[in-house]
Amino acid sequence: MESTLGLEIIEVVEKAAMASARWMGKGDKNTADHVAVEAMRERMNDIHMRGRIVIGEGERDEAPMLYIGEEVGICTRPDAKEFCNPEELLEIDIAVDPCEGTNLCAYGQPGSMAVLAISEKGGLFHAPDFYMNKLAAPAVAKGKVDIRKSPTENLKILAECLNRSIDELVVVVMKRERHDELIKEIREAGARVRLITDGDVSAAISCAFSGTNTHALMGIGAAPEGVISAAAMRCLGGHFQGQLVTDPAIVKTKEWANVTLEENVARLKEMNITDPDKVYDAEELAGGETVLFAACGITAGTLMEGVRFFHGGARTQSLVISSQSKTARFVDTIHMHDAPRALQLR
Repeated sequence: MESTLGLEIIEVVEKAAMASARWMGKGDKNTADHVAVEAMRERMNDIHMRGRIVIGEGERDEAPMLYIGEEVGICTRPDAKEFCNPEELLEIDIAVDPCEGTNLCAYGQPGSMAVLAISEKGGLFHAPDFYMNKLAAPAVAKGKVDIRKSPTENLKILAECLNRSIDELVVVVMKRERHDELIKEIREAGARVRLITDGDVSAAISCAFSGTNTHALMGIGAAPEGVISAAAMRCLGGHFQGQLVTDPAIVKTKEWANVTLEENVARLKEMNITDPDKVYDAEELAGGETVLFAACGITAGTLMEGVRFFHGGARTQSLVISSQSKTARFVDTIHMHDAPRALQLR
C-alpha cells in the first residue's frame, strides 16, 4: 500500500492545503473548507484505487463532496473494468479532513492543515458524528496513563515516564466551557495548559514528537478527528485513547441543545455501537494491517510550515507516517505552477 499510494496521498493533502491557503485570513471558513474538499476529491479520483470515504464531510445529503460512503479513485468509474484488474484492485478505507481547523485558516491562526488517513477495507473505525473524550501522550507513557483515571493521576504517571516534574509538563486543551473543571484540575496539579480554539489532531500528534513542548492532549473534541489522530499515533507508537460522549449536558454545545442522552444512545445502537461507554485505543480505532497518515500544513504550526506562495508557485511542508515502513517523513515541496521568477531555498 505504501509503495503504491505513498507519494500520491502526499499530493492529495498538498492540493487541498494549497487550495485552502488561498483563503487564509479572509474570514470565510466555509469557502476555505469547500475548495479544500474539491481539490482533495479531484486528486483522489486520479489514483488507481477503489477508495471509500468512511470519515468525511458528513452524510450524503449534507455534504455533496467527500460524504461518508462516497467512492473515489479511478477504479470507481463506470468504465473501470477496462483498466482495473479485480485481482489486483486496491480497496481502501479513507478518513479525511480537508481543512482541519477551518477557523484557524479563516483567521490566519496557526495549526490548520489538510489531513487524511487510509487503511485496507475495514481497517478504520467508522466513527459517528459524535463527540469523543481523548487522551494522547508520548510513547513512553503508552499503556500507563489511562483515560479512566483522573487528570491528576495521569499527570503524575506522565511526569514519572518522562522523568520530569509535573510543572514541566504542557497539556493541550481545547478552549470550551465543558473543559473549565479539567483546566482547573490540571493547573492545580501543577502542570501548564496550552489552550487551543480548534485543531486537536495536530495537538495529539505533537505528543509523539519530543521537542514540540506538548506532552499530552486532554478533553472532548470531535470523534471523526479522533480516528484520524489515532491512525497517526498508532503508526508513531504513541498513546491514544478515545471514548464517545453521549450526554449533551457534558458536551455543552448549541447543536445538542434539543438532543437527549437517550436519543444519542439509541442512535449509536442503530450504528451497531452497543457499548457507548467503551474506551477505544489507537489499535482499535485504526486497526488495519497497514495504516498511512498524511498531513500538509495550511497555516504554520507546531509540526509543519504553512503554505508559502511566491510568484509562479508555492512551497508546502507535509508529513507522511506509515505503519508498514515504520517511518515519519517530512516532505518539503516546491510547486512550480507557472514560470517562477525565483525559487526560494529558505
